[in-house]
Amino acid sequence: MQDTKELFDRKKLINLMLPILGEQFLAISLGLFDSLMVSTCGEAAVSGVSLVDSIAILVIQVLSALATGGAVVCSQYIGQGNEKNAKKASGQLMSVMMVSSVGLMIIVLCSYRTLLRLIFGSIDADVMENAVTYFWISALSFPALGLYNAGASLFRSQGNSRVSLLSSLVMNVINIPGNALLIFVFKMGVAGAAWATLFSRVVAAVAVFIMLQKKGGTLALTRESLFHIDTKMIRRILAIGIPSGIESGMFQIGKLLLSSMISGFGTVAITANAVAGNVASIFNIPGIAVGQAMLVVIGQAIGYGDEKQTLRYGKMLRRLGLISMIVSEILHLLLLHPILGLYNLSDATYNETVKLLISCAILSAVFWSDSFALPSVLRAAGKAKFTMTVSTVSMWVFRIGSAILLAKTFKLGVFGVWIGMYIDWVFRAAVFYMAYKKGDWSKNKNI
Repeated sequence: MQDTKELFDRKKLINLMLPILGEQFLAISLGLFDSLMVSTCGEAAVSGVSLVDSIAILVIQVLSALATGGAVVCSQYIGQGNEKNAKKASGQLMSVMMVSSVGLMIIVLCSYRTLLRLIFGSIDADVMENAVTYFWISALSFPALGLYNAGASLFRSQGNSRVSLLSSLVMNVINIPGNALLIFVFKMGVAGAAWATLFSRVVAAVAVFIMLQKKGGTLALTRESLFHIDTKMIRRILAIGIPSGIESGMFQIGKLLLSSMISGFGTVAITANAVAGNVASIFNIPGIAVGQAMLVVIGQAIGYGDEKQTLRYGKMLRRLGLISMIVSEILHLLLLHPILGLYNLSDATYNETVKLLISCAILSAVFWSDSFALPSVLRAAGKAKFTMTVSTVSMWVFRIGSAILLAKTFKLGVFGVWIGMYIDWVFRAAVFYMAYKKGDWSKNKNI
């Protein structure tokens, strides 16, 4: 019987968590700075970018979910001490990701205008033209996004989250001055924001790929691991990646449908929804970071085979997620008006945005962590099909069903859509907590 070792002491957890926290802030601030700078071009530009962002987030979430499959498999192999298969899994993940992301890019480039019309229907002509411009340029970055997401997840799965933090920092250092130059100096509007974001993503993806080839790394890429197809390993990755991708995809498709509904409420509603979504995402960062850490810590603990330690880490990280979201949402309320002052909003849009964000802060503090971070414990244990089923049912029955009823039947507009979102959170949190509390996930393995 092997001697039990502590996989993650306090120092290792802090070294894992802090860079993830910084990375998430930088990743979200990329979109925030785009919105802030584009807001100088008028509300039609902000609305157009926000509509495309809702589609881009769908792509990012699907690619991230595929990366999650590889990260869980690699984490379990690392915990098991099987470095050979861990390296093999890392190469197979990168190959799968490149094929998937290039395929998505081609699909969008062939149909971007049709997709926008299909999803959002009849919207103001100036909003549509901004959306079209931003969409086709953004699509060019999908392969870079896929490569970056896969690489960042691989570094995190071996406990090295500093690399993905530095990569996010590079993206921001390039994107923010690039936005300023192309929007304010060359007067390129939303096209300038899109080109700056594209270039920053390409640079970060190339940097991550180069660093993954460093010899001696636990998950170092090799020619064999990249180009020798191992169908058994790919199936293991996709057993988690596909359900996670479907979960994320269905979730974002639901949000797209709601965005389409909101687009019919006028530019004030579109802009308030976009700005509130951007600001709210900043204060969800601690919960997102905890969820990312759960994948690594629980994955390695399950691979190592110490059930007691696995359960202890699950309890500790869940508590951390709840506390961090409470603190974050208190800051959200305190900083709400100064942050909104950075946007160039009309009085009507400003008031609508405040109403959305105050309600969001209160509900997020209570339900967000169990709704979105806690499922990572179950995914790390290979129970991705369960989280997919719960999330999909909750999205379509509670979020969309409630939104249609409240926004249209009871004439609550965009605020009714957000109330539907809160109902979805409550259901998800309740079901995921019950599954977590049973504890049988700690015995589950994917390898």
